[in-house]
Amino acid sequence: MVAANYSTVRNNLKDYCDMASDNDEIVIVTRKSDKNVVILSLERYNMMEKMIRNLEYTSKIRRGFDQLLEGKGTVHELIEE
Repeated sequence: MVAANYSTVRNNLKDYCDMASDNDEIVIVTRKSDKNVVILSLERYNMMEKMIRNLEYTSKIRRGFDQLLEGKGTVHELIEE
């Protein structure tokens, strides 16, 4: 992880973008008033988004399973066509 202030990143944007994309580095851009931002590769971003979706899906499954254990499930007939 690399941290640099806004002016340094602005003056060397290509280098910091290359760090993120070529070296899979996370770049924290420090700004005034704690309005910091992060630069990361699209690949890493997509991986993080997928992990979040998987966690949300797993949480839904877990809640459903807990409801079944609590006797809150409903039995339905299988409809065959």
